[in-house]
Amino acid sequence: MNKLLIATNNKGKIKELQDLLQDTGVELVTPAQIHLDLDVTEDGSTYAENATKKAVAFAKASGLISLADDSGLEVDALDGAPGLYSARYSPKLNPNDKDRRVHLLQNLQGKSRPWKARFHATIAIAIPTGELHLAEGFCEGEIIPEERGTGGFGYDPIFMLPELGKTMAELSMEEKNRLSHRARAVMNSKPILDQIYKSI
Repeated sequence: MNKLLIATNNKGKIKELQDLLQDTGVELVTPAQIHLDLDVTEDGSTYAENATKKAVAFAKASGLISLADDSGLEVDALDGAPGLYSARYSPKLNPNDKDRRVHLLQNLQGKSRPWKARFHATIAIAIPTGELHLAEGFCEGEIIPEERGTGGFGYDPIFMLPELGKTMAELSMEEKNRLSHRARAVMNSKPILDQIYKSI
């Protein structure tokens, strides 16, 4: 039972979560590795609801302790948008990351800079018996009008950390795994994981 299912099909998230969780001493498993094809509708009204839906669905389907996250970008000049809808933030059908970044920058045109923003992540850990735990993480920064960097995914190339003068996409994996919203949420979830696996 010393396994943890990373409850997402997003390759970028899987890579990040694998790096962040590798020091837990728990065997990390992906849905593909156990031939689990599951698509959970994210129609919750909060990050916690969406993360919980995913973690619980994957835990039930696999019989494994499952960890899911839901995260979003909140831009002050857009009253917190795209927020929960960050992954679907484009009028295009089946938008990609670039489409979402272009749409965001179009909506910011004419609004005075700096465009302060934050990434917000909530992690849910579901145990097949029904137990559930949550952890959160935040990363403050600002949106810039031009893309920089080739790392990361999503909004990373236009999200700048002012104290470093770098976008999230310009950070090394080591830096990102120390500073990102997901990294902070995982850090807050590690004591919970520790307790869960000690009690098994």
